[in-house]
Amino acid sequence: MRRNGFPGSREPILDPLETIECRDAILTPDSKEPDWPDSDVIIGNPPFLGGKLLISNLGEEYISTLFRVYESRVPREADLVCYWFVKAGERLSGNTAKRVGLVATNSIRGGANRRALERATHGGPIFEAWSDEPWVIDGAAVRVSMVCFSAADSELATGRRLDGKTVDEIYTDLTARRGGAGLDLTKAKRLARNAGVAFMGDTKGGPFDVPGDLAREWLREPTNPNGRPNSNVLKPWMNGMAITRRPADKWIVDFGWTMEEGEAALYESPFQYAKKHVHAMRQGNRIEEHRLRWWRHLRPRQELRDALGGLSRYVATPRVAKHRLFVWLDASILPDSALIAIAREDDTTFGILHSRFHEVWSLRMGTWLGKGNDPRYTPTTTFETFPFPDGLSPDIPASDYRTDPRAQAIASAARRLVELRDRWLNPPEWVEWIEEPVRGYPPRPVPRDKKAATALKKRTLTNLYNARPQWLADAHAQLDAAVAVAYGWPGDITDDAALRELFARNRS
Repeated sequence: MRRNGFPGSREPILDPLETIECRDAILTPDSKEPDWPDSDVIIGNPPFLGGKLLISNLGEEYISTLFRVYESRVPREADLVCYWFVKAGERLSGNTAKRVGLVATNSIRGGANRRALERATHGGPIFEAWSDEPWVIDGAAVRVSMVCFSAADSELATGRRLDGKTVDEIYTDLTARRGGAGLDLTKAKRLARNAGVAFMGDTKGGPFDVPGDLAREWLREPTNPNGRPNSNVLKPWMNGMAITRRPADKWIVDFGWTMEEGEAALYESPFQYAKKHVHAMRQGNRIEEHRLRWWRHLRPRQELRDALGGLSRYVATPRVAKHRLFVWLDASILPDSALIAIAREDDTTFGILHSRFHEVWSLRMGTWLGKGNDPRYTPTTTFETFPFPDGLSPDIPASDYRTDPRAQAIASAARRLVELRDRWLNPPEWVEWIEEPVRGYPPRPVPRDKKAATALKKRTLTNLYNARPQWLADAHAQLDAAVAVAYGWPGDITDDAALRELFARNRS
């Protein structure tokens, strides 16, 4: 009614029902799983709360109990809404309900949330769903999925609809098979040859970041009482916006994951800054380890740092962004958790990742976030499932395929793309590159004058890919053609055909 210009009905949709009770639906006051009343149909709009926000919103004690009660049934990373889906699915399998219809965030289609949906619908079909709908009410604006599923022996096991259209089968990523066409990419598996390469960046857990000018003052200071320079605990820092917009000249104080407080205090200026800005806020953290070791980042990602060891640069992409962008970052730069870091330094890997084939795979395998419905990239579902061309996968040292003509063609096209983009982002007429006070850091771009500074604000990768000028389209087309050859495909292969080929390779 609202969508077609009518006011919502003021009359109750349902008469009073004894099967609706006012209480916690997933935990009892004595920390047990509640029984739900027997009913023919379960419908609802369960609360939306992302997995990373559970403890901060509901408390460590409640969430610890929730994890224990639903252990092995609901992934710990899943949205709160998934507990309703799993419980409802168990009511179907236990024959105490016949049909379920629930609203979820549209992220139900991927990651840990989809694993929960798979469990909820195991043995029974999704008979109707709306995969991605705007939901605007009381000032809130989100994207939602609406999912209806039934018991296996229901009359609804046939005749299914997705987004209002009749389909043969609805997969748990809320895509469908129609007339024999359609790929159930939820069956894609993580590939061992891609493991240990892509990582979420560092989660700082406090205001450890510092302006570049202040960091450079510390770099110019004499060595500390321990005889060591501040550069040991100072790194340039980048988050997602530094890639999609422009770098903000931020650095970060980083004492690693093993340094004790007394050792950290010997780096006088960085430690005093961290103590002033981080200590107090960390004392409110519900996790004792984070309160006691306040000078360390919340999740410093030791595996990432180990993987980057010995590299001169690495590939980075924003976790969430309108366009799937890949860039090179100097190995001295610490990536924020809003970035995914890929521990490779060869142009061939970069080129494969920035091809349209990896892009269409990541769009189907990833999830979406926020009002803007921007795609999200993850190390597990989008990178580790992606089948690279034979002989060019991440488990192979780049030196092993340096003379492979396929690798050389991809690398050449990738370098050309980066060179063109970099010159557009930082024209030498507008930008001067300045060395840092000490060695070991990349030079930084500085506008030559105020006019250049103003003009550079519009030179962002997001703006570039929004416009997608012909030279950029041509550079990507050349890269795509080289990657297609590496797979043994025709250069004009369609996205759907490429997805089918990639899925077959993933499953082989």
